[in-house]
Amino acid sequence: MKRIILPCALFLLAAVFVLSSCGNPGKTLHIYNWGDYISDNVIRKFEKEFNCRVKVDVFDSNEAMYTKLKAGAGGYDIIVPSSYMAKLMYEQGMLLDLDSSLLPNVTKYFDRSYSPLSLDGELKYSVPYFVSFTGIGYDTNRVRNFKPTWRMFERPEIKKRSSLLNDQREVMGCALRTLGYDVNSTDQKQIDEAVELVQKWKQNIAKFEVDDAKRALASGEFFLIQTYSGDMLQVSMEKPNVAFVIPEEGSTVTFDNFTVVKNCSNPKLAHEFINFMYRPEIAAENMNEIMYVTPNTEAVKLVDEKLRRNPAFSIPESVRARCVPLRDLGADNAKYIQAWDKIREE
Repeated sequence: MKRIILPCALFLLAAVFVLSSCGNPGKTLHIYNWGDYISDNVIRKFEKEFNCRVKVDVFDSNEAMYTKLKAGAGGYDIIVPSSYMAKLMYEQGMLLDLDSSLLPNVTKYFDRSYSPLSLDGELKYSVPYFVSFTGIGYDTNRVRNFKPTWRMFERPEIKKRSSLLNDQREVMGCALRTLGYDVNSTDQKQIDEAVELVQKWKQNIAKFEVDDAKRALASGEFFLIQTYSGDMLQVSMEKPNVAFVIPEEGSTVTFDNFTVVKNCSNPKLAHEFINFMYRPEIAAENMNEIMYVTPNTEAVKLVDEKLRRNPAFSIPESVRARCVPLRDLGADNAKYIQAWDKIREE
């Protein structure tokens, strides 16, 4: 191994370069996000342009993320909670108000047609990253005479070849919509009726599942599942026989949002990142890889044509209008926990 001896001055210059190669010494943006939910290449581009490092930790549920932060975990700059959790965290003083002057791309490109579906339509404390609608994914070769209704889960031909999400609010919400009620109902009588309907569906499904269900649909093991538009976008791009619809009774919608933590160590860099992610060419590159929809008016025009033409990507505004965001219900959440316990009883 050849040893290279630098003159003292040159050595000091090299050391300064190493320490300053990330903007300010030790400058790192810490992001807490869902797993496999952002392009590594996009991250690298941000690091290069802004001379910094980005470290991403992952969580698998809003509740797990919230519990960790409430227990005192710190060090994060940006977190990506779903709408109802972002609202709760903001109300509890855990998130910063965003500075719109530092987010010109968001101001310019956010698709305002999505505002009625957001719990923060004015983008006061959150910026929608990806949007997802809950609906039905099904195999067009296996399910005959398909109807766009949640009542499909009562069809005898899909017995033990179907699944519902392992999510109490999503399952109960769609049952409530089927019965003509609000997905955020706190009326005990309506909740009890929804429990009865889900118990009826339960007799027909193989299990309550999320990720395994979409794989089972792709493989042909399952014929019909309750699922998310983003997941079905991924599957249907590979399996043209898989389709996604939002039932006529309506459904739920959620945004996963960029938010800045109250004790963020570098709010300006955090805003730079959010603004960068709304740059149309960057948002399009990210969508092409992750295959979820960012509500960015220009970016959606830049994604691959095959992706853009997929029905799970281009959901009409008239169909979106049938979807309602889930809300945190405070003390009334206990009603849903009890309802779910009753549903899951053997």
